[in-house]
Amino acid sequence: MNRRILVTCALPYANGPIHIGHMVEHVQGDIWTRAMRMAGHTVHFVCADDAHGTPIMLRAQREGITPEQLIADSSRLHQADFRDFGIAYDHYSTTNSATNKALTIRIYEALRDAGHVESKPVRQFYDPDREIFLPDRFIKGECPHCHAKDQYGDSCEVCGKTYAPTDLIDPYSVISGARPVEKESVHYFVRLADFEPMLRAWLDERRAAGGLQGEVVNKLEEWFTDGLRSWDISRDAPYFGFELPDAPGKFFYVWLDAPVGYLASFSEFAAEAGIDVDAFIEDDAAAKAGTEMVHIIGKDITYFHTLFWPAMLHGSGLRTPSAVYVHGFLTVNGAKMSKSRGTFINARTYLDHLDPDYLRYYLAALLGPTLADLDLDFRAFEERVNSHLVGKWVNIASRCAGFLHKQFDGRMAGVIDADLRTRYDDAAKRLEACASLYEKREYAHAMRTIMAVADETNAWIAEKAPWKMARDESQHEQMHQVCSMAINLFRLLSAWLKPVVPATAARAEAFLATEATHFADVREPLAGHALAPFQPLLTRVDPKSIETMIEASKDHLKPETGAAQAPAPAAKPDAGPATIGIDDFARLDLRVGRVVACEHVEGADKLLRFELDAGDIGMRQIFSGIKAAYPEPEKLVGRNVVFIANLAPRKMRFGLSEGMILSAGEGGSDLKVVEVDPSAAPGASVR
Repeated sequence: MNRRILVTCALPYANGPIHIGHMVEHVQGDIWTRAMRMAGHTVHFVCADDAHGTPIMLRAQREGITPEQLIADSSRLHQADFRDFGIAYDHYSTTNSATNKALTIRIYEALRDAGHVESKPVRQFYDPDREIFLPDRFIKGECPHCHAKDQYGDSCEVCGKTYAPTDLIDPYSVISGARPVEKESVHYFVRLADFEPMLRAWLDERRAAGGLQGEVVNKLEEWFTDGLRSWDISRDAPYFGFELPDAPGKFFYVWLDAPVGYLASFSEFAAEAGIDVDAFIEDDAAAKAGTEMVHIIGKDITYFHTLFWPAMLHGSGLRTPSAVYVHGFLTVNGAKMSKSRGTFINARTYLDHLDPDYLRYYLAALLGPTLADLDLDFRAFEERVNSHLVGKWVNIASRCAGFLHKQFDGRMAGVIDADLRTRYDDAAKRLEACASLYEKREYAHAMRTIMAVADETNAWIAEKAPWKMARDESQHEQMHQVCSMAINLFRLLSAWLKPVVPATAARAEAFLATEATHFADVREPLAGHALAPFQPLLTRVDPKSIETMIEASKDHLKPETGAAQAPAPAAKPDAGPATIGIDDFARLDLRVGRVVACEHVEGADKLLRFELDAGDIGMRQIFSGIKAAYPEPEKLVGRNVVFIANLAPRKMRFGLSEGMILSAGEGGSDLKVVEVDPSAAPGASVR
């Protein structure tokens, strides 16, 4: 059955560049769209920039330009980044469009006329230094629930609870650092509780249909238990956005008009392409047409997309989402992306140094249908790309194309032997399972399936050894058959990898001189087909390119100016060690060291001299003041200890100390070295 689906990714904010964290979502959405199209479905893929709010207004003021100019510049950069990463949106718009304004007002007026909107005075935080009401994200303080520090004014990133900005403990303005004061203002609210029966029914329907993940359903049920609070949908001037039609000086909160941008962007595309827009966005028409609307989002905006958004749509006669697929965050080398370490990498910086298909494949090899976070480990990234894409997939063509061109004028065998046809049919049948895996967003499982077939193909080629057949004239016809089937299997694998690595697949299709627009196009192998000259399809990842990219990120990703930090708290007696951030901890290079030698140091009262095997970073000599705890230091030989590998070497009169071994205890004979499981490899990172 040909399904008709509208797919969207969350709208990137126009206040900053696209970075590799965004790519988790947009690559996931692009892969899903491409795979569903190759499976024979009609899919429309749209996005837009989220262009409203106080941050846009303030940044435009700092840069001396209008907000309209700022968002136009951002849109051009965002679209270029997505395009060069192979993210093939059918249409890319902005929430500051006339179409979005008309739809936003339509939704608001429908909710208002149905009695779901109310106005009431609120106490709101106001920056006395900048003379501006503060949006939730420009206020930070201590979470009132879990007491995590430096949390935003709308929700806690640690415990996930939502709250009013005025609930924060010790709040401060992110703009000026001043302690905000409360001022009264009239705001407009949507009574979300009016929609609780509808939302519960929608939840049950989506759960049954697989349109919401289990983790999301569980979270929604928690929110229902806590009670659905009315949703504040207005903000006071000055504000960059759409003004409420019946309340001068009041503007729609950015989270009201931002998701409407999905429908506005599609409406613009539908008008250009001659598509019946009502069949996708109007409730009754969509139900009759059987169309679907799928959102792919990050887990930090689940609340907006699974409560506010369905309620807004239902209350205005528009269709609700068929599915909201939620993904986790991206960490880099096991830690949160960091500007100081150069791992907060802009999309353009990545593109300046590495092939986008590298990252697309790496993410696909990790992505599943859960909310689990993904880690971009650059060592694993290099190994996976080089081993899987180059060493397994591309290697099939590079091993066999030359024989066909040299011996058979670039033409594949005209007749396929029966046993070889069986090999092809078996591989094709196994790979057909990937259609369902793609649909379920089981990308990692799909990649394992594809690479398993690639492994078997390479093993078969090695067994047949066409390079040996080439030396024996009597085996040339058999060599023709083997190399032709190898290229057919390469074509089969290329089609199933095409949603993931579209640019490399396009180069493969240029060599194959044929294109697969659907998975069904490769059910039959080619016979007697003429190939184009073979050109290298993909080079191996150069680790120096990764290093250069990280250094480039350190150079130009400076902390933004104009945003204040939390005021330093007054010192408290006996407060214990100062709190550090994850970035501070991540600067420590903790490694496993295997004790090769340990001895007393002549002339030293407290020192032991260690020689540690630190794996690929070599041997390390370290002096440690734990002599009182280990009167027989030779008993430490063979143990795995933890040491700081990036501590500056210290020249002592006994020799050079090249690190610090971690110990636990109060001192003296109470100190004990921190040990690691004996199976840990010397030099392994401790995270």
